[in-house]
Amino acid sequence: MPRDSDFRTIARTATRLSATSAFKGTMRFTESVSIRGRFEGEIRSSGFLYIEEGAEVVAEVFAETVIIAGVVRGSVLATNRLEMLPTGRIYGDVKATKLRIADGVVFEGKCQMLRNAGSVDIFAAPVEQLKETAPGVVSQ
Repeated sequence: MPRDSDFRTIARTATRLSATSAFKGTMRFTESVSIRGRFEGEIRSSGFLYIEEGAEVVAEVFAETVIIAGVVRGSVLATNRLEMLPTGRIYGDVKATKLRIADGVVFEGKCQMLRNAGSVDIFAAPVEQLKETAPGVVSQ
């Protein structure tokens, strides 16, 4: 369960996609987005992404901070922090500087911890380069 400060951050998300929303394509944002519905494609952000319980994301995710309470099918790169809440299900590889996995999470994939996340420019690097091991990455 997130700390109190996390609840305040989640409550202040700039954009929210409701449970009845379904989007396909590339999503780019710099502040914060909360997804409760379905998204398919690619997400690139220098901000905060919250995938709520009940959400389904089939995408390559590149963001500064990612909190997952729903389902993610695809890789996740969090240059700051990745948190998997008890209802989270992740089917894909993850890379993060900081990682928290709660009891009850379903995680099927590989995990790599980033040492120098500042060397990863999620907006400039091609997707193929981000999928490969970034400089300063240590396998876990």
